[in-house]
Amino acid sequence: MAKLSLKDLAVKGKQVLVRVDFNVPQDENLNVRDDTRIREALVTIKFLIEHGARVILISHLGRPDGKIVEKMRMAPVAKKLQELLGKPVLTAKDCIGPEVKKIAASMKDGEVLLLENVRFHPEEEENDPGFAKQLAELCDIYVNDAFGTAHRAHASTEGVAKFVKQAAAGFLMEKEIKYLGMVLHEPARPILAIIGGAKISSKIDLLNNLLNKVDSLIIGGGMAYTFMKAQGKGIGKSLLEADKVGVAKDILEKAKSKGIKFLLPVDHVVASSKDAVSDVKVVVDIPDDMTAFDIGPETISAFAKVVKESKTIFWNGPLGLFETDIFAKGTIAIAKAIAESGNVSVVGGGDSVSALKKAGVKAKITHISTGGGASLEFIEGKELPGIAALTDK
Repeated sequence: MAKLSLKDLAVKGKQVLVRVDFNVPQDENLNVRDDTRIREALVTIKFLIEHGARVILISHLGRPDGKIVEKMRMAPVAKKLQELLGKPVLTAKDCIGPEVKKIAASMKDGEVLLLENVRFHPEEEENDPGFAKQLAELCDIYVNDAFGTAHRAHASTEGVAKFVKQAAAGFLMEKEIKYLGMVLHEPARPILAIIGGAKISSKIDLLNNLLNKVDSLIIGGGMAYTFMKAQGKGIGKSLLEADKVGVAKDILEKAKSKGIKFLLPVDHVVASSKDAVSDVKVVVDIPDDMTAFDIGPETISAFAKVVKESKTIFWNGPLGLFETDIFAKGTIAIAKAIAESGNVSVVGGGDSVSALKKAGVKAKITHISTGGGASLEFIEGKELPGIAALTDK
């Protein structure tokens, strides 16, 4: 169901509360180390400024667990936002209360205010209605542009929408819904999903839902070895979730019955341990005393061929221990294959994004999701509270 958009609103002279995801990494001096999430929100913020709104931003930072933690204050984020906007950003010592209301009421059209860390209040994660109502009292209109927290039913992501007349999606939220929705509902075919990472256990719902959507499924990373075990193959000392071998068998059978092309690694980069770089080698059959840490050249070639043939590609999870350069070749090669395919590509998950960065191909990906857990739950087919709470068109 279509949700109210920022472009549907008359915002001039209105106090607009925008839930952003400014949960950014910081260095030892608390300076923002990676401003990607702030930059992603600029389209929405600049649109509101240009259309004469009084922009009130609210976010969490870190996990203060409902207490005031000095090193998790929003001041360094405000400083970085001010730098990126090229204009002053007002700040508040809290996110609710008379003082905050006073600052908000005195704002001029086009001004920006960043409130203090919303998770300093335990009521935020409890989705306390009284707290949500206090947030709503700061604004005429609510906008959610924090897709990364849309799977959480918190006061600033879900509760607040119940106390405002209009709750709309920001441009980043709209973009996420558009591209992730495209994967699920209207992909150009054939559609391929590449799922990696360490464990099947965290991706059972994802895999089961994808089996109803995709034409091809590639499995890599540590989780591939539980599937290989389910096929009766030797995996040496490679990562195994013994209690999930049955689940892997079920998924393999479902894929076969649906006629889905299902690809697992056919050769492997192995070593006696992740630190034992001296005995790294490529094998087809994994020796009993070795562990697989990456996909081999034959696998890279087979996976890249399917990437090239597919019109829509969804990727979540690395295909090896890519943080270590000697085991990064497979993940980087597939990242490059996706980027160079020219096909619609949607990538979710922090590790996958890091891999794109390492491969130097981020700019060539159609859409990189800003929400790891949220993008997973979306593709699993679950309703995200932060989206469901928005006003229907």
